[in-house]
Amino acid sequence: MTDLRIGAIGCGYWGPNLIRNFIEIPGAQVIAISDLQQEPLNRMMQRFPQIERSTRDYRDLFDMNLDAVVIATPPATHYDIARNCMEHGLHVLVEKPITLNSEDAKSLIQVAEDNNCVLMVGHTFEYNSAVRAVKHMIQSGELGDIYYIDAIRASLGLFQTKANVVWDLAPHDISILRYLLDADPISVNTHGSACVQDGIEDVAYTTMMFPGNVLAHIRSSWLDPSKQRRITVVGSKKMVIYDDVEPLEKIKIYDKGVKAIRHTDTFGEFSFAYHYGDVIIPYIRFDEPLRVQCQHFLECARDGQQPQTDGHNGMSVVRVVEAAQRSMKNGGETVYLTQNGHVDSSTIKHSKELTHA
Repeated sequence: MTDLRIGAIGCGYWGPNLIRNFIEIPGAQVIAISDLQQEPLNRMMQRFPQIERSTRDYRDLFDMNLDAVVIATPPATHYDIARNCMEHGLHVLVEKPITLNSEDAKSLIQVAEDNNCVLMVGHTFEYNSAVRAVKHMIQSGELGDIYYIDAIRASLGLFQTKANVVWDLAPHDISILRYLLDADPISVNTHGSACVQDGIEDVAYTTMMFPGNVLAHIRSSWLDPSKQRRITVVGSKKMVIYDDVEPLEKIKIYDKGVKAIRHTDTFGEFSFAYHYGDVIIPYIRFDEPLRVQCQHFLECARDGQQPQTDGHNGMSVVRVVEAAQRSMKNGGETVYLTQNGHVDSSTIKHSKELTHA
């Protein structure tokens, strides 16, 4: 079986990690790389001398007999580059967010279908073995009914100048929540603050309601004294914490819970029964999520499979971010996700479009 010929567009912050993985995976060859700046190209060509060519114009890749490209450029460029590549018959793996609006994402999905190309989005945490283990606990019923999920993604930096913290960080946690609950949120409200740069929020609090009355909350921040990447899932039977910063003990399962029980025969008087059990740290075989994602892309490109994080997945995440942005702009007003777009709280009472109604 011949190796798939890969081109990489974007050699900045995340591009080198993608290039490294595709070079190390059997069955793939990174033939060429592209970036607007010469310095990162020189750095990559020095580090990986097996790469045949470099160019500052990604369109040169169209004449190199490639099978696929991976795009790690600024989000504002994703739509044009991905569209152009698929129109030239190349399978595309594009970093998150797929686009900066859902209409462009929808357009890319159509372009992929028209050109028989695989379109995949880099929602890397869906390929994380610890996240997958948490999803299995939820689906198996081990945690009981899910009450709420709390997500924190915070650190000091990296500050952006063209996108706020919601567009930069929240897509990670939105994709994880959608994956864990296998559903889109019904409603979104977000409050944010621009502490360092005028007009660019660097901290945001997003609350979402999912089907089944499951509440979810995301704190996204570039302005925090410590790096935190943590998700807490609270169920009626057990609770679990996934901590991506932990080098080894990424998941801890707490056999804890509480039930309201009648305390006396007097109507309305209750007490609470607390259950305290063990804290279990399961063994999770941890493969690099980016490696798993890249391998999956190669399999899909080779066999014509639909990726787990396909264009529809990417578009759904963008729709939630759009709703969060709209809510934040309107002072935290609740925005409802409907079948045909977004409806704010002032009009929802007149609408019957709710996706999960």
